[in-house]
Formats: sequence, C-alpha cells, structure tokens
Amino acid sequence: MTESETIARWINPGCRVLDLGCGDGRLLKHLWQTRQAPCYGVEIDDAKAIACIHNDVNVLQMDLEDGLAAFGDQSFDYVILSETLQAIHRQEPLMKDMLRVGREAIVSFPNFGYWKARIQIALAGHMPVSKELPYQWYDTPNVHHCTLVDFETLCAKIGFQVLERVVLTAGQPVAVLPNLLGALAVYRVSA
Repeated sequence: MTESETIARWINPGCRVLDLGCGDGRLLKHLWQTRQAPCYGVEIDDAKAIACIHNDVNVLQMDLEDGLAAFGDQSFDYVILSETLQAIHRQEPLMKDMLRVGREAIVSFPNFGYWKARIQIALAGHMPVSKELPYQWYDTPNVHHCTLVDFETLCAKIGFQVLERVVLTAGQPVAVLPNLLGALAVYRVSA
C-alpha cells in the first residue's frame, strides 16, 4: 500500500480536495482519476508548479508560511499536507488553517522515530539519510523532524481528533510498535 493509495481510500468520490505543497501534482491527478475528486494544489516551487500544469492539475503558486487566507472557510472537504509538515516553520497555525478551510485534514510525514533513523544518530553519529529523509543535514528543506508521538501531542494540544492513522514501511502497513518500526506516517484528522 502506498501513501497515495492510503489517501485515495480516505477521499470520498466527488469531494473537493486541496493539496498543500503538491509538488508535481501526481497525487491530485491520481485522486481525480480514481475518485473523480475536483482537486486544487498549492506549490511554491516554479518547476513543480509548471509540472502540475503539465499534469492537468489546477495549481496556485503561494507560500504556505503566509497561511491560507486566500481560501474561504470550509471551501474543501479535504486538505492534504503530504510530506510537507517537516518543511514548515510554523506547523500549528497552518494546521489550524487547514481545518478552517477543510472539513478534514490528511497529513503525512517521515517518522524521525523510525529505528533506522535512531540507529544512524546513535551508532554512526550523523543525521539520518534515507528514502524518507533523503537530504544531508546541510541541504535539507526539512526544518522540523517529528515522530508519531510528537504529531499526536500537537494534535491534542490544538484540539484535533485523530480519525485514522496508517504507518508504512516499504509500502507495508506497520501495526506493532509503529513509532519505532514505521518510516512514514499518514493521518486523517478533524477539529
């Protein structure tokens, strides 16, 4: 099971979707093809925004750090933040804005508590580099790393309810010790 398949399973057919930090728009194209969901993306990077257009995805070029004031309350059914949370400086205001704009939010991130990341720090003495965390410490766009426990603590602090959680490693769901054995976390939350 991939992250895209997990997200698509949670999206009801025909629902309006906003993807923040949508990259080249592949996820949104997949949601349109599999769920007939009208989708819009937000992307700051020029080349990725152009790739969205080539993928037939509606995209707005804007900086998520500025918030989502361009979108009205409850304009979307789902707001997605796929593997972008760790690159945001102020997660709490953005997450609150996500649930102002959408009925539910779907958030995924690489789990910094994954055992391979822990081992790289403990034994090798350097910041982890992996498929989920592919950058060296000096050139990473990631400004905050978090674990499943950290994310769930943030959700509790801001009054969000975790509706569903899927933790994956190499495309396989992880049910036992997910904070230790899971490489990627995908959450569905509501206010």
